[in-house]
Amino acid sequence: MHDVIVIGGGPAGLQSALTLGRMHRDVLLLDSGDYRNATVDHAHNYATHDGIAPAEFRRLARADLAAYATVEVREARAERVERDGDGFAVHVGGTTVRAATLVLATGVRDALPDIPGLAEAWGKEIAACPFCHGHETAGQRVALDLEGPHLDRLTAMLGRIGAELVDVHGRVRSIARVDGGLDLTLDDGGTLRVGGMFIAPTFSQSAPFAEQLGLELNDSGCVRVDAFQATSVPGVFAAGDAAHVPALPMPMSSIVTSQAAGMVAGAAAVQHLLMREAAPVG
Repeated sequence: MHDVIVIGGGPAGLQSALTLGRMHRDVLLLDSGDYRNATVDHAHNYATHDGIAPAEFRRLARADLAAYATVEVREARAERVERDGDGFAVHVGGTTVRAATLVLATGVRDALPDIPGLAEAWGKEIAACPFCHGHETAGQRVALDLEGPHLDRLTAMLGRIGAELVDVHGRVRSIARVDGGLDLTLDDGGTLRVGGMFIAPTFSQSAPFAEQLGLELNDSGCVRVDAFQATSVPGVFAAGDAAHVPALPMPMSSIVTSQAAGMVAGAAAVQHLLMREAAPVG
């Protein structure tokens, strides 16, 4: 039995595994190979690595983990998670692995608007986060396919970055990537050339484990955790985009915040293990 199984190989899971490995805990990290930022060429707002390719970030993080003998990284998809006595069982690839503690770092899945050409530009010229992608539109015309508070907030934030902001909500019929930006075909048949575009996609849990374990959720659909990334089930911690404290309306999605949550989840898992090991038998 492992001390901890970490499910998810993004920033939160990698950092959690590193934190646990430094405490010489037996850790299995399961990485399905599916990443929310898979289409992103450059990740920003990350001090010392501003602009790093997400794939390069994962390569460097895995190289760090390779220095710790108690950490195993397995490229495999967890299929089902369940309680198993006083621990947990994870079913993966026709086998079952067990651990005393779990860290869920499985992230969320974005549901993009059904606009031809949008998916091809997602994570490149089209984004949701101005902190991650706003600066790259500096001095350009920027389209906003948003409504309500999202529109007001992004307009205020991007107003000092883009040269011109254009509200195109509900008017875009197709999108084509061109040199230097996008050509948006609008519902009146006209074409609008922009340097970038911002949308607000909905999202959902990318894995069924919260439901399988009966974890309490926030209104956002993300796992509810406390300040130590502990879920409503003892021994289960969650970090990254899939979880947040109830004081937040949604996860603060970024490499930095995911890593920080992963570190806290790993440290809290160590404390949980210490209390478990100190408990009297019988």
